[in-house]
Amino acid sequence: MMQKTLEIERFLAVRNAMSKGFVFTIPGEPKAKARPRVTRSGIAFTPKETVNYENLVKLAFQTNFPDHVPLDCELKALVTAYFSIPKSTSKKKLGGMERGDIRPLKKPDLDNIAKIILDSLNGIAYKDDSQITRLEVYKFYSHSPRVEVSLTFYSE
Repeated sequence: MMQKTLEIERFLAVRNAMSKGFVFTIPGEPKAKARPRVTRSGIAFTPKETVNYENLVKLAFQTNFPDHVPLDCELKALVTAYFSIPKSTSKKKLGGMERGDIRPLKKPDLDNIAKIILDSLNGIAYKDDSQITRLEVYKFYSHSPRVEVSLTFYSE
C-alpha cells in the first residue's frame, strides 16, 4: 500500500511539473558539443571541455529536480543560449544587442549547442533524446551568459 501511494505521489509531482515544464538554467558561456578526438593508437575520446560542460548541464538539472525519474514520453525542448556582449561593442550596437535586435552570428552553431544539452540529459531528464519531437533553439546576447532550457510534454 505504501509503495502504491509513493508511485501515485511521484506521478502527480511529475504531471504537475510537466504542466509547467521543466525549466532550468545552465550558468556561463554556452558551449558546443565537440567532436570526439582519436589518439595515434586509434582510441577515441571525448574532449575534457565537452565532458565538463555535460557534467554542468546534468548538475543544473539535478539541482532543480533532485527526485526526478527519467520520462518516457514525447517532449518539446526549448534551448535559449545567451552569449556575453563583447567588451569592444559600441553604445549604438549595445542597445540592439540588449533588445535582441542584433543576434550572435558566431560559433558555436545552434545545432551543436542543442546537441550537448540534449545528450547530457539522456537518462536523467528522459530515457533518450530521441523522445524530443520538437526543438527550438535561439541565440541572444546578454550581460549574464547562460543557457535556459525548457522541457514540456509535446502533442499536436
